[in-house]
Amino acid sequence: MDSATHVVMGLGLAGLATLDPAISSDPAAFQAVMLGTVIGSSIPDIDASLKLKSNAMFIRNHRGMTHSLPATLLWPLAITSCLLPIFPEANITHLLSWTLLAVFLHVFVDIFNAYGTQAVRPFTGKWIAFGIINIFDPFIFSLHLMGLVLWQMGANPGVTFAVIYAILAAYYVWRTVYHHRTIRRIKEELPGVKKVYLSPTLRWSHYHMAAESSDRFYVGKIEGTKLNLIDTFDRRPIDFENAIVKAAVRDKNVRAFLSLSPIYRWKLMQQKGRYVLQFVDLRYFAKGTYPFTATVWLSKDLSVQSSFTGWVYSERKLKKKMAVAQSKS
Repeated sequence: MDSATHVVMGLGLAGLATLDPAISSDPAAFQAVMLGTVIGSSIPDIDASLKLKSNAMFIRNHRGMTHSLPATLLWPLAITSCLLPIFPEANITHLLSWTLLAVFLHVFVDIFNAYGTQAVRPFTGKWIAFGIINIFDPFIFSLHLMGLVLWQMGANPGVTFAVIYAILAAYYVWRTVYHHRTIRRIKEELPGVKKVYLSPTLRWSHYHMAAESSDRFYVGKIEGTKLNLIDTFDRRPIDFENAIVKAAVRDKNVRAFLSLSPIYRWKLMQQKGRYVLQFVDLRYFAKGTYPFTATVWLSKDLSVQSSFTGWVYSERKLKKKMAVAQSKS
């Protein structure tokens, strides 16, 4: 989810925590838990700072180790250790438990986005991305804001957020069922399709779709029960034994892209005396293009001249970014 939603979820958990007698009976314990849940709901995204270093570093690691099983356990311990000296009278077991719930909930809801997380690392580095809930969901955010307003108006925060989280649990179940029904309908309309990747939008019944069969790629939009195909492509498996491809996939930007994208199209070209290998993720179609890309320029001796991975919406801007990266190398 987005950062704002994670923060309001942390506040919502603090309200829910007032149902715990050890929290509601002690103002200092409540303050500690509120800090613990807000920090715990936000801290796994500390790896967003990697974007300051490079797109490749960010793409390859965001929602990786900081969202893993070890981190889900270590974050609450670290947060509790920092808060206890400030609130020594707080019950360590209850503070740790509510902070753990906040961190777990952060990772859990992120799994439902199209981007996903490496939540079961270190057992596997596979990205878990259900593609059921948009990264910003107005319904989830609005429910939390409504709960916070009611709390400020004097409503019982524990009861208020217990009701809200019961509604959200039902909402997640409903969206999951609807998502699976949509995939089943797509497979019925496109015989031979083996995998379907849905990216949710702000509208519940609308999705971006990418799908693959043994020999075709399909890109489209779902609007309610209607499937609108935008593109179809022949599926060409990439030859990783090709010398040009071998040289390209050693580049950090290409490796970052391939580690994240489960469905992509690629093309190899020659331009201005160099090889150009480009990958585009088919899940993200917007403004008439596929903006999530990895592109690498190689000289005739197969050394990397420049590379880029990230979001770019025109060929002109891509070439500009490539030229800038080349000048820095």
